[in-house]
Amino acid sequence: MPTLLPAPTAQSCLLIISTLLAIIGLAGVLLRRNPLVVLMSIELMLNAANLALVTSARMYGGLHLEAQVIALMIMAIAAAEVGVGLALVVMIFKATPRADVDELHELHG
Repeated sequence: MPTLLPAPTAQSCLLIISTLLAIIGLAGVLLRRNPLVVLMSIELMLNAANLALVTSARMYGGLHLEAQVIALMIMAIAAAEVGVGLALVVMIFKATPRADVDELHELHG
């Protein structure tokens, strides 16, 4: 019996998973008010981008070093983001017992 859609390959499944992770991360950034959850959602989106880059580099075969270099740069940016973001979150939780992203307009001295 012929099927209408071709069987999904492993790479296309990885791209679908990457898209789902990016959507979940975007929803977390847009809908949640806790700064720690927003930080984790940003990390999820960065990891989704990494997964898509590495998968696409593998799909097109050969040594696509551009995608791998960009993935490494995203990992470095994510590490820096975690360092700065966690420091900010700790300071926010020290200053206010209840942290809400909408109420963080008073971060200046």
